[in-house]
Amino acid sequence: MRRRDGPPAQVLLALCGAGFLLFNFPLLLVWDQPLTVLGLPLLPVALFAIWVGLVAALAWVSARRGGRGAKEAPDDSKVDR
Repeated sequence: MRRRDGPPAQVLLALCGAGFLLFNFPLLLVWDQPLTVLGLPLLPVALFAIWVGLVAALAWVSARRGGRGAKEAPDDSKVDR
């Protein structure tokens, strides 16, 4: 059986679902307030923070799962040609 590197499909599906829910219309109304964060409107700051959080979660899951496989891979620089 072929070994697949990367996070399992369930984790990717959960992150996709979380992104769909967090960027969905009803939850975006929570952030649509006349407030500012460091002089920036709250809605764009919240959208950027949610996006960064999803990307960070995906990177963390991918590095945690794929990190072990990278150590087991043979080093091609030592192969005689």
